[in-house]
Amino acid sequence: MMNTKIYKAVHDLAEKLMQAASKEDRETFDALYNELKAICIDNDNTDKDHPVQWETLADFTEELEDALAVYAKALEKSKVINSKDHLSSIAFSMATLQIELGQNDAAIQNLQDAKISANKIEDKAFKIEIDKLLTKMLEA
Repeated sequence: MMNTKIYKAVHDLAEKLMQAASKEDRETFDALYNELKAICIDNDNTDKDHPVQWETLADFTEELEDALAVYAKALEKSKVINSKDHLSSIAFSMATLQIELGQNDAAIQNLQDAKISANKIEDKAFKIEIDKLLTKMLEA
């Protein structure tokens, strides 16, 4: 279970990051991003570690290759706690970046993994989204 204080801090930072991005306020975005990164690094491999902070960091990482590396770390953390919600959402996010980078085989593998993890989650719309993208990739 994630520490409530950390969850709130990560959630607040994510909201502020979205606001900064929508205003194209680079200075604020970078400062907030570094704050979020510091939380991740401080909590890495402690009892406060949780995939949600890494997934959030990856969501706001602009370089695709760097974002993929952070998502991969988030995925490892999700496997440790066996969180199906995180396993499916992170694998799906990785797949969308891999498609952009032309890494189609890796994307298909992540989508297949996301589909398996998503079997155990409630979000029907997300399951459909995974299926649609996987079908499109397999037909390509």
